[in-house]
Amino acid sequence: MEKDLISMSQRERDVLKVMSAVVKGDRTQVEAARLLGRSVRQIRRLAGRLRAGGDGVVVHGLRGKPSNHRVDEAVRASAVRLYREKYADFGPTLAAEKLVEEDQVAVAVRTLGGWLLAEGLWHRKRERDKHRSRRERRACFGELVQADASTHDWLEGRGVPMALVGMIDDATSRVVACFHPSETTEAYMDVLCRWIGKHGRPLAWYSDRHGIFRAEDALDNPVPTQFSRGLKELDIGLIRANSPQAKGRVERLWGTAQDRLVKELRLAKCTTLEQANEVLETRFVPWFNRRCVVKASSPNDAHRALGRTHALAAILSHQTMRVVANDYTIRFENQVYQLLKPAWPGERGGKVIVERRLDGSMHVRFKDRYLPYRKVEEKSSKEGDGGEMSLAREPIPARRQAASAGKTASAKKAAGKQRDRADESTRPAVHRPAGCSGRTPAEPYPSGGGSCGSGKEAWRPAPSHPWRKSG
Repeated sequence: MEKDLISMSQRERDVLKVMSAVVKGDRTQVEAARLLGRSVRQIRRLAGRLRAGGDGVVVHGLRGKPSNHRVDEAVRASAVRLYREKYADFGPTLAAEKLVEEDQVAVAVRTLGGWLLAEGLWHRKRERDKHRSRRERRACFGELVQADASTHDWLEGRGVPMALVGMIDDATSRVVACFHPSETTEAYMDVLCRWIGKHGRPLAWYSDRHGIFRAEDALDNPVPTQFSRGLKELDIGLIRANSPQAKGRVERLWGTAQDRLVKELRLAKCTTLEQANEVLETRFVPWFNRRCVVKASSPNDAHRALGRTHALAAILSHQTMRVVANDYTIRFENQVYQLLKPAWPGERGGKVIVERRLDGSMHVRFKDRYLPYRKVEEKSSKEGDGGEMSLAREPIPARRQAASAGKTASAKKAAGKQRDRADESTRPAVHRPAGCSGRTPAEPYPSGGGSCGSGKEAWRPAPSHPWRKSG
């Protein structure tokens, strides 16, 4: 009795019911073709098989048998073995790509996923219910860019810790990224400089509330930072997100990078930041911009070109204000720098901007001019009680002091005038612009052309003054 049992699906039972009436002559082949959605020729052949083989002919002949298009068992065994050995934590999509590229084993993604599920090597991730409504993408490319940094064990312990700093366009998901030692102002400036070099200035910058972008004082008032100053000079709006979900596009980018990029770095055996950047620029970013970029709803490009007043290297730099001393020197980072001639009106006692650029160079800007300078080396004194700059005026020779000891008061006064003239010739030359004394722009240069002071009426110390006494 069990041999006469035939397992059928509901669809096959419906076909058998219609075709049984055709075989008995109670229904025409044309009517059966219309009810089953088949041609009359198919109905004629099926009726012939029913008369010859019975009801079992409506069941597919390959039921319970392997498919004629199945992959060879040797290919399956090789793919599963390679997955266990090299790609144990890869997903089916990435593993299928690497099997073709590295091992020349071509397997469809769905087929490989089925094998891995059957072997218990991979499990589907549970998709949670969406409880947030996503913000619509901006219409134009360059209208809004999201930026963030991901500090992760990118090299899996093979090298130093790194941070991946990147930008992603909100309208198209186009990416620019680079590895840096840590999340710093210089890192964001470098990535922004790369983006502007490729596409231009975006309209708005969307990031988290990190202190790099905007700081706050004790009264919670916003304080501009080096990066926010650079955005303002480039006319790029700054928008700070209140939650990670608000900038979900760049957060999803990190999820993809922490899965695929880590494994790309592992296959390339990267151990340094330079090697990681090479893999990032030659493999991951081109792949992402080729496979994951979408078409913007508007064909217009919102990027703007740099203007003539936009010196990108100067804008994206650390800028510090310093006051010029009377000897035309400034102090920066525990070093003394001598500003070279010519001296501009208002320079002495004025304020200059010291730019520490991304390439490590230093530039000193006074108003709209860049000033030449040189570093002043400090020499340690023999007594050990301080230092002496190499540009300081040398003391009067001892023989000159001994010769002036026996002179009268009038002779000492005359010798003092000569000594002052001699000392003036040894001082660093300062170019005074015409009509100015070099002190401030408001103080005119004397019409007589002499030095500052009133000439013969200038005050001099008395002969008995300690300054006039010999050592």
